[in-house]
Amino acid sequence: MLDQNAFDMRKYISRNPQSVAVWIALFVLIVFGLLRYDNFGSAYNITSFLNYNAMFIAISVGMCFVILTGGIDLSVGSVAAFTSVVAAYLSPYGIEVAMPLAILSGVGFGLFNAVCIVFGRIPPFIATLATMLGAKGGSLVISGAQTIAVDWGSNFTHLGMEKAMGIVPWTIVLVGILIIGLWIVLEMTSLGRTILAVGGGEDASVMMGLKVNRAKIFAYALSGGCAGLAGVFLASGFGAGQPLEGVGWELSAIASVVVGGTLLTGGLGSIPATVAGALLLGLVFNILNFENGKGWISFSAYWQMVIRGAFLFAVILFQTRVMYRRPNVEFAK
Repeated sequence: MLDQNAFDMRKYISRNPQSVAVWIALFVLIVFGLLRYDNFGSAYNITSFLNYNAMFIAISVGMCFVILTGGIDLSVGSVAAFTSVVAAYLSPYGIEVAMPLAILSGVGFGLFNAVCIVFGRIPPFIATLATMLGAKGGSLVISGAQTIAVDWGSNFTHLGMEKAMGIVPWTIVLVGILIIGLWIVLEMTSLGRTILAVGGGEDASVMMGLKVNRAKIFAYALSGGCAGLAGVFLASGFGAGQPLEGVGWELSAIASVVVGGTLLTGGLGSIPATVAGALLLGLVFNILNFENGKGWISFSAYWQMVIRGAFLFAVILFQTRVMYRRPNVEFAK
């Protein structure tokens, strides 16, 4: 049910001052790229960039919900790899079968995490670490440690390689719907408020009679489902289920969430800013690739990771300064 208070932009900004830095950094990088590189603003670069990063955006918004509850999900990268293999095996039946079943397999991992954390009282770090290892091992077992080619005769690859109405890639359309849906859930529903309250203080939320367990189960199931969707994007876009992919994806998702201003302790965060964080981290690589193309400076993949880390540190430092310069603001009741 939608909250009667709905959404107030001024309240949203006042409750999320920590997200200012990511929007500023994203704007600066975009302007820099447009001024320095000839084809940076081309339709091809924009659609290719968004199409590739749709996987990371999907994982990041799911991770945002988990972190908002004060938890963590280390399994998303391995779950994405597992679901890419599942999707590849199911690709002969078409996208209508492969996509929902692959996503459901991701939700299954998320629910397993939730049961271990909510009812087993296992710390989220340990529970999701175990699931990460299990999902990674499972993907290697069912694939024989080999990439699994999709069925090119079905419509499965249309998702990752074709455009809606010949304009926008289907992955961007789907991830856009996901973003809007989760933004509505977080900002306009009682479930979203409960998730924020749980992260702000779980014991207090229990005393207030909020459905804490339901909120946490939803967050982890959602994270698994988003990882499953990323796995479908991976298999459809690259033409194969890839059990060896997904390494470090959980760290990229956590970084996107943190850069977007969500507190690792939970209770404060933003879906749009998380998306901006994911785009920002992807944009750093995009700009470095353009810079390599100029031939003046050549950054290897290793140096690109160093530069990306330094840039991440600078954004978080700026974000921290913004937070300290503003008065504490309570959540709107």
